[in-house]
Amino acid sequence: MKIKNYTSEFKNNLKLATPIMMGSLGHLLVGLIDDIMVGRLGPVELAATSLGNSLVFIALSIGIGFSFAITPLIAESDGEGDKTKARSIFQHGIILMTILGIALFLMLLVIKPILYHLDQPDEVVVLAIPYYEIVAISMIPLMIFQGLKQFTDGLSETKYAMYATILTNIVNVVLNFALIYGLWIFPRLEIVGAALGTLISRVVMVAFLYIVLMRKEKFAVYMKRLNLYEIKAKVFQKIIGLGFPTALQMLFEVGLFTASVLLAGTLGALSQAANQIALKLASTTFMIAVGIGVASTIRVGNQKGLKNYIELRRIAFSNFLLIVLIMFTFTIGFMLLKDILPWMFTDNLEVIKMASGLLIIAGLFQLSDGLQAVILGGLRGLQDVNIPSGLTFIAYWIIGFPICYYLGKENVLGTLGIWIGLLTALTSSALMLFFRFNYLSNKLIQEKNELT
Repeated sequence: MKIKNYTSEFKNNLKLATPIMMGSLGHLLVGLIDDIMVGRLGPVELAATSLGNSLVFIALSIGIGFSFAITPLIAESDGEGDKTKARSIFQHGIILMTILGIALFLMLLVIKPILYHLDQPDEVVVLAIPYYEIVAISMIPLMIFQGLKQFTDGLSETKYAMYATILTNIVNVVLNFALIYGLWIFPRLEIVGAALGTLISRVVMVAFLYIVLMRKEKFAVYMKRLNLYEIKAKVFQKIIGLGFPTALQMLFEVGLFTASVLLAGTLGALSQAANQIALKLASTTFMIAVGIGVASTIRVGNQKGLKNYIELRRIAFSNFLLIVLIMFTFTIGFMLLKDILPWMFTDNLEVIKMASGLLIIAGLFQLSDGLQAVILGGLRGLQDVNIPSGLTFIAYWIIGFPICYYLGKENVLGTLGIWIGLLTALTSSALMLFFRFNYLSNKLIQEKNELT
């Protein structure tokens, strides 16, 4: 009976999470499609996109993490029934995300020379630079889209962002075929073509979602632009206060995975290509956790607005149980298909053999990776972000990175050792974050009981 108290919420959780999962997978598929198509050009080209994306992913983690602040604030306002407050948060959020997109683009241009000093193969760096420059521009439309998406997620209207990402992938596939391989009247641009496809498809994505929101009556009250006198520093401060620590959480995790790419690159182009294959496959299943994590943020945020802390805890734990069951399925799948999945990316037998070994570890950390993402979502719903940021830093950089660095040496375990370090980091993060959520939710219930 007690288990049923949690499983009974699976339907509601999935109703919210499924469009978010599809949207998140859509974002990932843009890069995954690039890797699959570029992989057919050769392992050096695949390693170049991996290197080019390594710094972009860091910027992306900052931006997406920052945008996550919008969702719990909108969800809380929605729970309170305060549309004026929600409109103010949304409009201030869009202003911030636009500024952030431009800032991240400029930052990527400034730090571009770092690519020459990461001890990567010369032939990989030469190919990576033009790809990197073009993908960097796409940060601007992507950040604006994130502002729109997190707003609609906070209102539990999760399907529109999903439609936008589906359209994006259709556009990206068509452009990739045309520009990578040079079909019909289009020139063969190889990995530069992949970058152009990503940029154009992201512009289409943000334009589509904006048009949908402008045309839907239900969003009319929110889409009315703020007058100058309505722009308040304290609203910016509130979003930044939640967004900055959340961005740090994302940065610590993605930074560690980026470090894994760079460490693999020091072992050679083939090792880096194998690392990229395993990373892409693990990232694909992680998008399921992202969807359930956002659903957890929304539902916890709603209950926080209602001050119903017993329900808040029950709903959060239903999401935790749901992700454990889902990710366990992926664990089994990765282990059973470890020798088959790498063929999606390359026919190089040496790369396939290395990637197959990495997928065993990737399968093992599915549970902890998924669980830590969903618990973080619940903590964001509580608007608790500062201490979780510290916990993720400890997990990834105090515990995980030294293990990655030591075991990842060529004369120790190589690429396999890097992934053992990632497994250790994710497991540490999941455990510490669970204890944090358990403590906070019990504290809220106890404090309310004492008042009544």
